[in-house]
Amino acid sequence: MRKFSVCAMVVGVGLALVVVASALAKPQVIRVGNLVFRDNGGISPIKLPRHEQAPTSANLKGQIETKDGTHPPAIKSVVANFDKNIQVNAKGLPVCREDQLVARSSAAAKDACGDAIVGFGKAEVEVAFPEQKPIMAQGPVYFFNGGVHGRTTRLFIHTYVNVPAPTAVVATVTLTKTPGDKYGIHAVAQIPAIAGGAGSVTGYKLKVGRTFTYKGRKESYLTASCPTGLYYAEAEVAFSDATALKVTHILPCTPID
Repeated sequence: MRKFSVCAMVVGVGLALVVVASALAKPQVIRVGNLVFRDNGGISPIKLPRHEQAPTSANLKGQIETKDGTHPPAIKSVVANFDKNIQVNAKGLPVCREDQLVARSSAAAKDACGDAIVGFGKAEVEVAFPEQKPIMAQGPVYFFNGGVHGRTTRLFIHTYVNVPAPTAVVATVTLTKTPGDKYGIHAVAQIPAIAGGAGSVTGYKLKVGRTFTYKGRKESYLTASCPTGLYYAEAEVAFSDATALKVTHILPCTPID
């Protein structure tokens, strides 16, 4: 079976999954036109301190489909904002350069930047070439810390694919601190085409988060606090057919003193 690019779903469908540290009370279904997005995931632990940050990891699972069963549109871009009580901490974490990932297999990328991995998972895509029966394929996804640059944290998303020749696909996500009353992280991703535009993400299962040691202290890539019992998040996902999926989440957490 051919392998196709699965990096597009990383931020698009997961809504910038690398910073999602929110617990969903139940699976959510979002419908816009012919598009159906099913979102189910959470964090561990769900109980978090009220007044200080604590280590967390995010687990995400989702599906994209259409009401009429036709091939779903591809994701083009994502812009998202996340609750000020969710934080990404990459300071002191080993850094991977983009040139260490380009034109490398998944195994070679891990050999070059294994210490910089902050997440992993798998995704399913459907590739529909003209006048051919759609092909379903699965592939691995790896997330590498790209370093901290002022108020911005960079993330590289790597997938090794055959379309049809072996190719390394690398996408870049920027996470910028944006102080405010509600939101604290602004995420932007431009999503590369899958199989020349013929491929679309249909499902994913991902885990993001890790601990590391910096200056003798144990740190966590994702942290969160829970002062009010609620998290807020919003995003807009643009698709190739001009559909715009706008999402606002108000998500529960359990504060502990």
